[in-house]
Amino acid sequence: MSKQNVLIFKIPELFKILNELKNYLDFTIHSSLEEEDLFILKKKISNYLILTDSKNQIAGEKSQLILNKFPDSIYSIIEKINVALLKQKYSEQSDILIGKYSIDLNSRFIKSNNENLKLTEREIEIILFLQNSKTPQKIENLQKKVWGHNSNLETHTVETHIYRLRKKIIDKFKDSNFINSTKTGYKIL
Repeated sequence: MSKQNVLIFKIPELFKILNELKNYLDFTIHSSLEEEDLFILKKKISNYLILTDSKNQIAGEKSQLILNKFPDSIYSIIEKINVALLKQKYSEQSDILIGKYSIDLNSRFIKSNNENLKLTEREIEIILFLQNSKTPQKIENLQKKVWGHNSNLETHTVETHIYRLRKKIIDKFKDSNFINSTKTGYKIL
């Protein structure tokens, strides 16, 4: 799993301190003194939190943590960053769009048209893996990537899980096309 990114905006002293501790942090830090450089960084990095003080906060930026109290202990600042990153990750996992469906990874529900269906963790893993795959996926690949099996054991685990998942989707949403089986493997439409 890749680390989340914290973009420290116009607080160079804090960046220096955190940079000395970077091997012990659960996030990657970057520094920017100019707004233009910050926007360039934001385009390069997918998930980020901007850390700044109240006089340099950016209007309309949702992903920012404003530090108001200085001096503050470094432990308190790191704790605030970690809490903000956890909240951000939780929020991001609450609404993943896949076609006409929305998946909430936190509660493990798939939703469509005010209908909810509870999924297992493995069913979510299957859906996300198939969604992120560009091409149809063979059973062997699903065994390796979703189940972590590296051998060519003769098993019907994948087919059984996909059969049950498709049945749940059909029964709840009347959608028999969500997961398709082709000659080259399974895919999500």
